Amino acid sequence: MAELQTLEDQMVKDGSTPWCIGIESGAATGWVATDWIENILLRTTTPENYDAWVKGTLKFSSPEVTNATKIMADIWTNPKYVYGGTATIIKTSFGDSTLPMFDAKGPKCFMNMNGNFITSFFPQGLVAGTDYGVFYFPPIDAKYGAPVEVGGDIWGATNVKPETLAVMEYFTKGEHLKVWMQQGGAIAPQKDVDLSWYGSPVEAVIGAAIVKASAERFDASDLMPGAVGAGSFWKEMTSYIAGTEDQATALKNIDASWPK
Repeated sequence: MAELQTLEDQMVKDGSTPWCIGIESGAATGWVATDWIENILLRTTTPENYDAWVKGTLKFSSPEVTNATKIMADIWTNPKYVYGGTATIIKTSFGDSTLPMFDAKGPKCFMNMNGNFITSFFPQGLVAGTDYGVFYFPPIDAKYGAPVEVGGDIWGATNVKPETLAVMEYFTKGEHLKVWMQQGGAIAPQKDVDLSWYGSPVEAVIGAAIVKASAERFDASDLMPGAVGAGSFWKEMTSYIAGTEDQATALKNIDASWPK
């Protein structure tokens, strides 16, 4: 993280802006902030504390989550670090936030932190590994290693016929994703996957990060009760970044929304 901060400051010194950030997403406005906080929390406390946070036993107002939120805000609220300044964050859609990176006159900002699906919002004709690349969001506290936060799709069976179970077993093997990985759009969780199967150098970097991760956790807001993970967490982070609430108030309001 210290190296990332050095890079940010060098970009500013060179007259550039490090980050392209937007969290507008209609009724889901604010979800981008949850991904930032989740990734930061995994890098600043134990996986067990992350699990407790998902369950509601580690409060949003705890020192751990407060610290993670502050680390995010130190970037987001620095007008030199964000293209258009903090005020544009809540007005810019998460997809459109990437477009200034590819401005015809040259990049207006250089980095966007998002899921691998974000490339579908890039302008047509760009080549992965040539026009853009990817790097692992860096560790923050060395003692927590290099964790990875993931989302995912779930396979399910509605019967226990032998042929059904055979297909489900096949899904546990990396081989079933090989063609999809070559064509792009699939990040494989199976341990028997060969990284050379990735057709995109960007997805290969992401796949390697998963393989090498010191710990992995599923997206916390997706696991929390809907009223929180897809409700107050989004809303309160938006209010906090907009400046209509302070950090302590926003985090306490999320705690108060947790279902009894």
